[in-house]
Amino acid sequence: METMNWQVEGMTCANCALTISNYLKKEGQQHVQVNPVSGEVHFELDESKISKEQLQKGVHDLGYRVTKENNVSLQPEGREPMNRQLRYVLICVPFTLVLMLHMFHRFFHGTVFYNVISNPWFQLSLCLPVYITGMSFFGRSAVKSIRNRLPNMNVLITIGASAAFFYSLYGTLTGQAEQYMFYETAATIITLVFFGNYMEDASIQHTQRALKSLARSQKVMANMIAFDDQHREQIFPVENTTLRIGDLILIKNGEQVPSDCKILWGEATVNESIITGESLPITKKQKDVLIGGSLLVDGTVKAQVTSAAENSVLANIVNLVKQAQGEKPPVQQMADRISAIFVPVVLGIAALTLIINWILIQEFEPAFMRSIAVLVIACPCAMGLATPAAIAVGLGRAAKNGILFRNAKSLELFKNITQVVFDKTGTLTTGNFEIADFKILSPAVSEEAFKQIVYSLEKYSNHPIALCIAAAWKTTNDLRWEDIQEVKGLGMKGTSKDGRVLTAGSFKAASHLTNDDLHNIYILQNDELIGWIDVKDELRPEAASIVTFLKNRNIHTVLLSGDRKAKCERIAAQLGIDEVLAEQTPEQKLLTISQLTTIQPTVMVGDGINDAPALAKATIGISLSEASQVAMQTADVVLMSQGLKNLPLALGLGRHTFITIKQNLFWAFFYNIIAIPVAAFGLLTPTFGALVMGLSDVVLAINSVRLFIKKVV
Repeated sequence: METMNWQVEGMTCANCALTISNYLKKEGQQHVQVNPVSGEVHFELDESKISKEQLQKGVHDLGYRVTKENNVSLQPEGREPMNRQLRYVLICVPFTLVLMLHMFHRFFHGTVFYNVISNPWFQLSLCLPVYITGMSFFGRSAVKSIRNRLPNMNVLITIGASAAFFYSLYGTLTGQAEQYMFYETAATIITLVFFGNYMEDASIQHTQRALKSLARSQKVMANMIAFDDQHREQIFPVENTTLRIGDLILIKNGEQVPSDCKILWGEATVNESIITGESLPITKKQKDVLIGGSLLVDGTVKAQVTSAAENSVLANIVNLVKQAQGEKPPVQQMADRISAIFVPVVLGIAALTLIINWILIQEFEPAFMRSIAVLVIACPCAMGLATPAAIAVGLGRAAKNGILFRNAKSLELFKNITQVVFDKTGTLTTGNFEIADFKILSPAVSEEAFKQIVYSLEKYSNHPIALCIAAAWKTTNDLRWEDIQEVKGLGMKGTSKDGRVLTAGSFKAASHLTNDDLHNIYILQNDELIGWIDVKDELRPEAASIVTFLKNRNIHTVLLSGDRKAKCERIAAQLGIDEVLAEQTPEQKLLTISQLTTIQPTVMVGDGINDAPALAKATIGISLSEASQVAMQTADVVLMSQGLKNLPLALGLGRHTFITIKQNLFWAFFYNIIAIPVAAFGLLTPTFGALVMGLSDVVLAINSVRLFIKKVV
């Protein structure tokens, strides 16, 4: 089956997304995901059941339109088409404004002009184009949603506008126009709801601005290097989407890096703020990696593409953020359940409003207007929009500042965090090691042989200490192995071709041979201790301020490390960390995090392979961008800028996004709980109800957009 990625226009809330999702599932499509904020729809197409074109027509019949398929526009070539809701507004407004003049009869009464605008047949001719336009959108969508057994908001609008229109039409046809003149009500309802939908579309698009900024950076021009038959270098301008792994490119001063690549020649100053949120440029030289989307501030380089545009770091960030935006955190589940039964409940309330008011006031006309007001003021979209709008802004601001949330659930979970656990190496420390000292304990082993053994073992490890030693003692005369493996929590162990068993590991590997636990690496040969190595590391400059920030917010801090207890306690004392759990194997780390998480919600911050299980087990796992791929894939949150400096922002965004969701949901429920009874008691007209209903969603969008500028730390 083919994977389809659609861009759908016209979705305004989770109820719309649910309508499209249920339609596609009903037609036999698999793995359907619909994002109401971005308008993206992903599913596995099964053409044996229905064709792609039929599905697009079905979505169109529901009141929506597929504008892009797999990032290819389905619109005719030329200018970007006008927003459909705005186009409907512009069609309806002239007719509606003339109809509304009838309401100001005191100014025109007795004039020829008044006689014209008050004529029921003239009013019918003005209302008819508006009604037909409205029903082509609201009516069609309402009928389709009822067929799919998921009545949407358009059912309420259709019934309300149609009731006013046909009530007026009956009066016109029977010669009782004075008692049945509500054409302006029908036209105004339709026009104002179109206007509200347009305002909502504009507001929702605004919430996507951070993600759009990232997405725009994905498609740029590149200078591709090729060679002619005389081996002369030629430069060809191409779109970065055509680049493939291994292609050679030239990147000049001031240009954007078109794709992830490795520098082969040259040196440059690079601004990676679009990826990491770090505004200060950094220097890159030969063999360094450039991230697609970053900007060359100064210098010129030749580089080799390491990943295609669709698989670049920037593309993965955009895709992950889009995926996270489409997810529903637990707080949304109640709103979804209510939204699913909202329309039938409102229809019932409208019917009761008509019956009870008719009985009480003994007049059909005001009772009828009150029931219409109930229909048009009710807004299920507000409840459906509350969570997606806030999540879109929260995730967008996070991505803009170099914080990548892999799922929306993490945003909500941050509200309960009372404890943060840090790994040491590469997390609280820079991970930039250098050899401080070493000693050979066996007289039978020369310095050259000792370094050969150590390099031959450590070059197979990705641990920061191993990488440092392997880089310092690199040799071409390394040992050949029968077998070599990394034992998590202990170190590297190998069997050489001549039968020797060699180990480079932590104190645990040599604890049965010595009581001296003050060194970093112990070297064993055939279970004999032949030497040790000490390395030195430096604390991250921001580590102390991060720990202070957490303590000021009454968050308990823990240092969890596989390193020696004395060294860990010394670092904890320097930083002010509350608790130390040292000399932990990966299995023990996992068990410890499991226990800590059971007691209270816990964040785990780590970067190594041995941290991956613990990151997965924590309430929220946070990894750094320079972490191992295993750790990054396991973590819920990745800090893309180097270091911990964005940890407070991640915590703050998580908490304030949840606060915004709660505010939105409160407004959505409060609005409907107050608005429906107000309409039922006749305290507002259907026209004013339509205006308020349209603006209710805009209020949620504006409150969500505040997250862009709100102080969260």
